[in-house]
Amino acid sequence: MKTILSLGLVRGLAWEILGTALGIGFVALVRALMGLPAWKAEPAVVFGALLGALFFLYGVGILNDWLKWAAGEETEDHLDDSHLGWRRYFGPSLDHKVIGIQYLVLSLLLMSVGGLFALIFRTELARSQMQFLTLNQYNTLMSLHGMVMIISILLGISAFMNYLVPMLIGARDMAFPRLNSFSFWIAVPAGLILLSSLFLGGFDTGWTGYPPLSVRAPLGMQMFFLGVSLAGFSSILGGLNIIVTVVRLRAHSMTAFRMPIFVWAALATSVISLTATQLIGLSFQMVMLQRLFGMGFFDPAKGGNPILFQHLFWFYSHPAVYIFVLPGLGIISELLPVFVRKPLFGYRWVAMSSLGIALVGFLVWAHHMFTSGMAEYLRVPFMYSTLLVAVPTGVKFFSWVATVWRGKISFDTPMLFILAGIIVFLLGGLSGPPNATISTDLHLHDTYFIVGHFHDTMYGGYIFPFFAAIFYWYPKMTGKRLNETLGKLQFWLIAPSFTVMSLLMMRVGLLGMRRRIADYDPALGFDPYHLVMTIMAFLTALGVIVFFINLIYTHFKGQPATGNVWNSRSPEWQVPSPMPVHNYDRELEVVGEPYDYGLPGSRYVKFHGEA
Repeated sequence: MKTILSLGLVRGLAWEILGTALGIGFVALVRALMGLPAWKAEPAVVFGALLGALFFLYGVGILNDWLKWAAGEETEDHLDDSHLGWRRYFGPSLDHKVIGIQYLVLSLLLMSVGGLFALIFRTELARSQMQFLTLNQYNTLMSLHGMVMIISILLGISAFMNYLVPMLIGARDMAFPRLNSFSFWIAVPAGLILLSSLFLGGFDTGWTGYPPLSVRAPLGMQMFFLGVSLAGFSSILGGLNIIVTVVRLRAHSMTAFRMPIFVWAALATSVISLTATQLIGLSFQMVMLQRLFGMGFFDPAKGGNPILFQHLFWFYSHPAVYIFVLPGLGIISELLPVFVRKPLFGYRWVAMSSLGIALVGFLVWAHHMFTSGMAEYLRVPFMYSTLLVAVPTGVKFFSWVATVWRGKISFDTPMLFILAGIIVFLLGGLSGPPNATISTDLHLHDTYFIVGHFHDTMYGGYIFPFFAAIFYWYPKMTGKRLNETLGKLQFWLIAPSFTVMSLLMMRVGLLGMRRRIADYDPALGFDPYHLVMTIMAFLTALGVIVFFINLIYTHFKGQPATGNVWNSRSPEWQVPSPMPVHNYDRELEVVGEPYDYGLPGSRYVKFHGEA
């Protein structure tokens, strides 16, 4: 018990409860002193939740070094906490590898919760008419599924960027280790606050939180806004750290066009995170202030404009799609040459295509607003800019096909997920242009076609590469290799069932099925489609369960894998697994090209002093 109570996470949760109670009491006291009714739920709970998050950060110990520094005390630059064993994962650490694993575990937990929400409301949709959920329960679960999964994806991306980028560029750690740890721990209360909306009346706006509906939604809406805003700080600070790390800490001999492709993808992703995330936080905070203080940002009666919210929201939320998929596409490009044993075709074009996607992604947001009453003269430029994204994306597809062509393919589990990612992301890409062109989007915009398209994009661009990355780098994290039989069982459960589900989503959308609705007319004949989609969703969930079984099995009975398991040229595989605390004892030197697989005598890196 003493060991449990000493964990930073446990202390943080205790302090968060205390801070929330003090915040609620403080608001009640101030209102009473002002002659107002002491209890008003919304300001009390919002301030309490915000204060609770700050107390959590203090309780978990993430602010200790900064407070010592402010008081003039000396702090250590980098602590080796490996002697703590498993306990170091439940408290602040300055080791980027520990922080990466912390991000990964939290991502998997939130992804499981978001997936559970989907299974519940997908079961409701298996038949027409309402079965066991109320309309508000359905709307809340559907809305939370969207945002919880988005937050989990952001955390998963941060996991691999934190874990891999310093190792791939020959650095000992991130540029700002304390800021790195802070970026993770602020995401914990953010997730808790977001999930608390389920118990505070929920909300019925969908994951977008559009006013005026969000202005009238229950108290859970405020927790949604506050949780996402706090998670946004994690993304912003993480993006800043990655950019500085890549620019300042990579090996001196590693020129820009000798960096691994995943580093290029992480750099492009971080530019978006740093420059665009403020917009979703701003839009949500403006609705929070409108609800708390009666401000009229989006109230036409007070001179506001609800369309302004959509501009602010989508200026982040469409580039956010590229935050989700760029690291996944980087993983595909990183792993494909390893399992094909050929050089990556068009390396420089692939590297620059990530920056091209990031740049063009800022110019396409308003295609989400073709049905919102936007001025017609703005529609055509946004249509063309949206279609333009296909060009740098096409560069990646061309590279992947050319790389695979006549390669010596090894169908290990990571490669299976990579191939599934390419195919499913292609389905998402081919279903994208109808949403970008005005004439078709006006008919498709609020249908299930969009749901299928978006899920294809997320699974192909993130989920499948995410699983590939876990299987590929798990030996580097733990010194053990995940079970291949269970991995392939997981793949054959998820890949076909998800593909069928997403294709049926697009099919019912073309037949007129609206999205974000809890019921549909049985006369429309959608019941068989929804029943099959529900079965496919549960098969996909079964595949995820197999994955967790694999993690548990490997932890207890997994075979050691301490060497270069995949015969990779990448720097991290040139040292034993698990990775040493400080990554590399000697300076890394780049002496060749990163993806010259199959070329006799070629070498990418060596360490200082080696022949």
